Amino acid sequence: MRDDSSSALSPLVALWEWRRQIAELYAEIRASDAPAEAWRVWRRTRDDLFRHHAQSPLQPAQRAAFAGLAYFAYDARLRFLVELEATGDAGIESMTAGTDGTIMLQPMARTHGLAPVLGGELTLYWIGGYGGGVFLPFRDATSGKTSYAGGRYLLDTIKGADLGWIGGRVVLDFNFAYNPSCAYSHRWVCPLPPPGNTLPGAVAAGERLAP
Repeated sequence: MRDDSSSALSPLVALWEWRRQIAELYAEIRASDAPAEAWRVWRRTRDDLFRHHAQSPLQPAQRAAFAGLAYFAYDARLRFLVELEATGDAGIESMTAGTDGTIMLQPMARTHGLAPVLGGELTLYWIGGYGGGVFLPFRDATSGKTSYAGGRYLLDTIKGADLGWIGGRVVLDFNFAYNPSCAYSHRWVCPLPPPGNTLPGAVAAGERLAP
């Protein structure tokens, strides 16, 4: 959806349409048996949405000069199928998100299978509220150097970002890691990774800072 009369109905109509496109994009990714090609489709679609959509995180002046988002090269070694483990007695995290108020993040599972490559595991959170959703934000050794300092998102099912399951294991393909909206403009306030969701290794995959 490009900027047109439909966005004048209400910003929420445009947001609804944005989320539908993102949900359809991730459905296409999950259905693909060629992850690298699905990643290229993801990149092209995101660039088009950022450049043209009324709900783009970019300001109009930024869109006019937009040449595309920057990414690390696709690395098949950073695509994982992981099992999930219980989180034990981990407490609920809370953080502010601007006009959305306080967001409650309930630890729901811990990954098992990332540590041999990335040096640690990550917690998946359930975002509280009506409907809820799975949320996996993280920082790593690239954060603040070659990727956004605040961290990146890998899963956010409320927004449609869901890479799926294969054979009872969760797909965590870090080539699909992306920046929160606050990375592009101060008008956005986003939930960022809790301190414990930091990997000691470098995840040189997904969205990066412009070289």
